[in-house]
Amino acid sequence: PLVVIGGKEYGTGSSRDWAAKGTILLGVRAVIVESFERIHRSNLVGMGVLPLQFKDGDTRENLGLSADDSFTIEGLAELQPGQEVEVKVAKADGATFIFTALCRIDTANEMEYYKNGGILHYVLRKLAA
Repeated sequence: PLVVIGGKEYGTGSSRDWAAKGTILLGVRAVIVESFERIHRSNLVGMGVLPLQFKDGDTRENLGLSADDSFTIEGLAELQPGQEVEVKVAKADGATFIFTALCRIDTANEMEYYKNGGILHYVLRKLAA
């Protein structure tokens, strides 16, 4: 699984649903950014991609994040809308550290979509029930 690390207004200009579909098809499971374009954040949730936002003052630069890092996001089984989560970072040199990010799944309905792997899986499971 991949994690995308980005800056401000992530997804601006790409709010169509195919931008989020491409993200999940590439194997991205989470996006951690400074802020989201509103519709793109919603589309990511609808595709089953976890949108996380750096806490105020944190950026990919001041945390020293790079493409060689590995990420572990803690507490996904108990995840709630707007909850803070710990992200464990393992650097290529073996160093590790943790930072806190905000879950940008904003509503209970969005959480249901995410926990089902996206809105399509959610609807199919409801139809099959």
